[in-house]
Amino acid sequence: MSHEINLSKYKIRTDLLVETIDTDTLAPYESVVDGIKVTDITIDDEMSTKIGKKPGRYFTISFDDITDFNNKEKVKKVFANTFNKLIKDINTDGKILIIGLGNDKSTPDSLGPLVIDNILVTEPLFEFGSVEEGFKRVAAFSPGVFGQTGIETSEAIISIANTYKPSLIITIDALASQALERVNHTIQMTNTGITPGSGVGNHRAEISKETMGIPVIAIGVPTVVDAVTIVSDTINYMYKHYSYSKKNINNPANKLIIGGINYLKKDVVVKESDKSALFGLVGTLDESEVKSLLFEVLSPIGYNLMVTPKEVDFIIEKLADIIGNGLNDALHKKVDNL
Repeated sequence: MSHEINLSKYKIRTDLLVETIDTDTLAPYESVVDGIKVTDITIDDEMSTKIGKKPGRYFTISFDDITDFNNKEKVKKVFANTFNKLIKDINTDGKILIIGLGNDKSTPDSLGPLVIDNILVTEPLFEFGSVEEGFKRVAAFSPGVFGQTGIETSEAIISIANTYKPSLIITIDALASQALERVNHTIQMTNTGITPGSGVGNHRAEISKETMGIPVIAIGVPTVVDAVTIVSDTINYMYKHYSYSKKNINNPANKLIIGGINYLKKDVVVKESDKSALFGLVGTLDESEVKSLLFEVLSPIGYNLMVTPKEVDFIIEKLADIIGNGLNDALHKKVDNL
């Protein structure tokens, strides 16, 4: 008797629009600056219904290394310019409230609070001193998470907003991805708002223009990925490694390289026969079926963990610098378009 896989049981864990859309039906606008790719996608009401994402504009910035100072500064400049494109039709002459969502006690969820530490807060200067021309009126705070405070994040933000009366809210939060290569290497920003807790699987009330009554810009970085994705990606890597190795087993050039070939940088064609030869019945399944099967296997025993890279402590500080000081550059001084 064959086992029928119920695909509806597995819900893809991703907050990134670029991992949701079908590029055959919706071609995004892409540009590359200093090796940093920027994807610009606008979702209308019809497409929103099909893919389950809110209508609006989405920018995705993809990059490699940010541990190098020069690379980090390049990403920061691209981020600032992209942010300015997103808010070009929004009035930023009023008060701006920047909110760092997340739990500062959990490293992969601490992006928001760490960004707030880098924000140039000018509200006290506007209130009690003098401010040079070109600076925006900015306040910032981290509301914590429901488990820490016992207060819903959206309720805390609404209360602050009702008192401070900003004309724009900017939120920063950790996200989840369904691709290993995007974790800590992607920044998404959108004018559609955000649902706090998405990155760690603990969805709270939405923060958006519909709930707040003013424009809400959401900025996020995928810092975690679930175990199903890790195992599924590993299986795909094994397919590529197997296919490449079989084709190049007698290539003398490969024998001179210490540590092996990075087959991901090669043009590898994986045949269906290679998949079934390597994994038998599992090799006959497509990617969504493999993920669904893994979900069925790992979830009942509590092993579909949310995982983050071991160097997350170091990388999260770099990301907080890029976003925090990138926002400072975008809001408080002119950033030339790239």
